Amino acid sequence: MRSIGVLGAGNWGTALARMLCNSGHEVIVWSISEEEVQSLSTTRRHPNLAGCVLPEGIRFTGEMAEACRGKDILLCAVPSVYVRSTIRAARPYISSDQIIVDVAKGIEADTLMTMSEVIRDEIRKGGQAGSNPIVALSGPTHAEEVAQDLPTTIVSACEDLSAAETVQDIFFNTCMRVYTNPDIRGVEICGALKNIIALAAGISAGLGYGDNTKAAIITRGLAEIKRLGMAMGCREQTFSGLAGVGDLIVTATSRHSRNNRCGYLIGQGLPAEEAIRQVGMVVEGINALPAAIRLAEKYGIEMPITRTADAVVTGRISASDAVRMLMSRDKKMEESGLFI
Repeated sequence: MRSIGVLGAGNWGTALARMLCNSGHEVIVWSISEEEVQSLSTTRRHPNLAGCVLPEGIRFTGEMAEACRGKDILLCAVPSVYVRSTIRAARPYISSDQIIVDVAKGIEADTLMTMSEVIRDEIRKGGQAGSNPIVALSGPTHAEEVAQDLPTTIVSACEDLSAAETVQDIFFNTCMRVYTNPDIRGVEICGALKNIIALAAGISAGLGYGDNTKAAIITRGLAEIKRLGMAMGCREQTFSGLAGVGDLIVTATSRHSRNNRCGYLIGQGLPAEEAIRQVGMVVEGINALPAAIRLAEKYGIEMPITRTADAVVTGRISASDAVRMLMSRDKKMEESGLFI
């Protein structure tokens, strides 16, 4: 049995906390909201995880120290824009022997750091060595299905394979199959950028386009992600794996996908701000756009779907004009790598 502190009581953090508790681990979940702590402790239900009853063994707290001290694993499960501030608050209670597992998917807009890099940077700012193993846990994993014990696969990524394997052992059970991968940067790039492609796929559906269009966006979108990732030194195999094409497929097609849903509403004519409001949860694809555009410029990578999605979200062009622009681009040879 391991002792695990979960930082964040959203859909994903709560679903994983339930799974880990049911696997026999000692689990405590931290939330910044005292109201949320009280509600989860009392009702044993999460408002966004229908039909899911939370085990009595899970404890909920609003005290960061209680969630962090003495834990074998710290699971960072807050939205990407809150990862830095959360780790900053947790930093005084983090010891060097703890493994930090991140499940947030994003790239910090101003620093262009992945979430594991943000975590490492923030720990070091506290004067600590920042030697904690940091593992990215990513893949085609909707919380709603994990909370129902439906079969799921995921990737435990870390340059330190022993740390990745430790996390693999802890999270592996009859419902979740965990693979390891040393390419943490590639896994994190896939996790952040697939949300943008899912947003684009949702926009096309909102416009009334069909499966042909969605398949094109998914396939060409993966090519964009791969081109950028390869330029950043990531491993090619990562993009054809669970964290790459696997996560992209589920995010761009599932009814559970908030990125897909937000894109659909934008395609139907809603401004991005109103679409986000109606989704009612963080839309990571929109958060990732500024960093993706800057990375494309930094590495000189052509990313037409990503750029077009950004233009639509920021209101520079209409969704219908965006599709016409993509379809009327110059002719390309597919294997040249210069295609949409």
